[in-house]
Amino acid sequence: MNQPLTQNSVRDAVALSHQIESLLVQRNLRGMAHVRDCMLPGYCLRAALMLQQASDTVLIGTGFPVAGTFETDGPVGAISLYQALDATGRNPVLVCGDPLASVLEKDYRVERLPLNERDAKVRLQQADDILAKHQPSLVISIERPGQSDDTDYYNMRGESIGQHTASFDEIMHQAGCPTIAIGDGGNEIGMGNVRPALKSLDIKVAVTRCNELVVADVSNWGGHALVALMGWLNGQDLLAEFDNTAVLKYLSERGSVDGVTRLNELTEDSLPAGDGQELLLALRRLTEFA
Repeated sequence: MNQPLTQNSVRDAVALSHQIESLLVQRNLRGMAHVRDCMLPGYCLRAALMLQQASDTVLIGTGFPVAGTFETDGPVGAISLYQALDATGRNPVLVCGDPLASVLEKDYRVERLPLNERDAKVRLQQADDILAKHQPSLVISIERPGQSDDTDYYNMRGESIGQHTASFDEIMHQAGCPTIAIGDGGNEIGMGNVRPALKSLDIKVAVTRCNELVVADVSNWGGHALVALMGWLNGQDLLAEFDNTAVLKYLSERGSVDGVTRLNELTEDSLPAGDGQELLLALRRLTEFA
């Protein structure tokens, strides 16, 4: 639909964004409710407007290395964003390293990132090459490891995962277009926006920034929230056909693990697939599509 927002609809949109922002952190599994209190309200709406205004190619970086493979949190939300952008005429591209890149490239447009490139100049050149190739109108990072102060990458346990990580940070730095990041723990790209709010968390914090940060109890849920809000802005139910359990099964069959339990199961950060499905229904009810 893409109709201009009236004064009344702006108020409605801001109120809806606040409701969704509260919903996303109501469990406060890893301290994101406290982080949200330190952020400028309306960030979900501002990020959704970036999605709505994206003109063509959108790069979606995802994939967090766990136990020699990739975790379920991140790719599910990335696929949700991909499908919504594709359905509304954009050209989404998933950007990730192996093994996730090899898993997804059979079914989605994928740009592969090299693993464990330590030379900063090489990483910058690789980022510039990818950006020149795709010329994105928007770049999104969802549950991607972010560089710490020492330029290494760390998991939720404080263990270095740099040797298994493909760097997406330089693409965020060099994008030349709006950037959105979604995270749930403090060690993801985008958390540089809220570093003072992360001091109390037991985490090696990431320093990479973005234009608009979205925090959630599970990063996948932040992706769904932006899809719901973009759909509300467009007058479309963009989550109607999304099956959370089916996407988890798709990833599980290809080797995913839960980021918390490290088990190959249909869970997101140890939460059962049904919790994600309930979150989707709650978002659809808030946007008056269910």
